[in-house]
Amino acid sequence: MITGFVNVEFEPIIPLSIRSADGKVLTQDAIVDTGFNGWLSLPPDLITQLNLTWKRRGRATLGGGSDCVFDVYEAVVIWDRTLIIIPVDEADSEPLIGMSLMEGYQLTIQVFEGGQVELRKVNTV
Repeated sequence: MITGFVNVEFEPIIPLSIRSADGKVLTQDAIVDTGFNGWLSLPPDLITQLNLTWKRRGRATLGGGSDCVFDVYEAVVIWDRTLIIIPVDEADSEPLIGMSLMEGYQLTIQVFEGGQVELRKVNTV
């Protein structure tokens, strides 16, 4: 199970551990974003700090209907005590955890400041 909290701005936050290119682990708070169907987005300065490997260019249609082109990197993250390799979209925003990373989990949020955020693996047959 992965746990976090709801901050003063009512954003669900969970800590995410990301390995840098030299193997060091950085733990970063990230916002759970159910409107983002990708894996993870990180700002350019954090991608540089982690020295992530560039993989390709990506394209997305934003909520307002405009198209956006961005760089996609590869990262190793610790997700529910397991190392996994995921794509990371570069974005000028706070770190965001998307629905693809949460696939197979149940998300529960207590929507008040200090409320608990839980991601629990769902056993599917």
